[in-house]
Amino acid sequence: MKSFRHLVPALCISLTFSLPSLAAALNGAGSSAAAPLYNIWSQAYVKKSGEALDYKPVGSSGGIKQIKAREVDFGASDVAMNPADLKKEQLIQFPSAISGVVPIINVPGIRSGELKLTGELLAAIFSRKITMWNDAAITSLNPNVSLPSKNIEVIVRQDGSGTTYNYTDYLSKISPDWKAAYSKNFTIAWHKDLTQIKGSSGIVAALKKTPYAISYIDYNYVLQDKLSAVQLKNRDGKFLSASAESFAAALNASQWKTKASFDEMLTDKSGPNVWPITMGTFVIVPQASATPEKTIAVLKFFAWGFLNGDHLVNNVDLVRLPDAIQARVYKEMTTVTDKSGKPLQWSLQQ
Repeated sequence: MKSFRHLVPALCISLTFSLPSLAAALNGAGSSAAAPLYNIWSQAYVKKSGEALDYKPVGSSGGIKQIKAREVDFGASDVAMNPADLKKEQLIQFPSAISGVVPIINVPGIRSGELKLTGELLAAIFSRKITMWNDAAITSLNPNVSLPSKNIEVIVRQDGSGTTYNYTDYLSKISPDWKAAYSKNFTIAWHKDLTQIKGSSGIVAALKKTPYAISYIDYNYVLQDKLSAVQLKNRDGKFLSASAESFAAALNASQWKTKASFDEMLTDKSGPNVWPITMGTFVIVPQASATPEKTIAVLKFFAWGFLNGDHLVNNVDLVRLPDAIQARVYKEMTTVTDKSGKPLQWSLQQ
């Protein structure tokens, strides 16, 4: 953590305000993928500060909607807001961790990581152009896998989801037909034959009870719920399974480090070890806060997480931000002001 830790003293020389304990918990809402991380950070942080976090995994679009309306102290999204929207809504954002979206299956007799798929095949399956597991396009790619003559049961997210946005962004980059028919968004006008489910936990439950099903979900759920994932062909033509290393490779192929271009999508990046549906997860707070004490508490919570919570990120199967990016995030945090434009005065020292 050198870069972040070395930056903190220099920026905290004049930031000596000590925040009193808050009577009410901090309120956040948004990404279901990030919920395990924020909850595990909160469990550790409350022991140190006495300040608890009430986080509701309502989906990325819900988190953005609630922070725009100032109904929560922070929003969370697996898709970065664009700079124009941030300026219009007087918000700032910063990443908190890296993860990825993983196609998952429940096909009796097929083990996790045994089936190979491509982006083109996924687009065809989710648009119902391919409807059988033993379709020639799938079997030719998997000659040593016994694929059943069964209908593919497709399960998708119904609610506004950053996972869906990243998944469909990837499909739009791979398949012109998908882009023309469905494009990318938090919610999609799915084909009428698809089963629509709310929330990541709902996807897990539906997949487990539906033989011959396919869906997509955040990587941490794959590991924690022992789901069967597929290998996916990346931009360099290599088939690989999702992993922390493959997410880090996608991050390294982006301009996040060099230009702090956090609104850059991490899907379909070049590199032999890159997972093609990598994504960041983001925190969104007011640029000019009407509730300075609450916003200070939010900033201190996430700054504490970056400084002290790296091992907890790994515990929930997300990928920590590199030191250089954490340092850029801290600089972004120090730009938050009150309504009069005065920078918020806060310190990491309790």
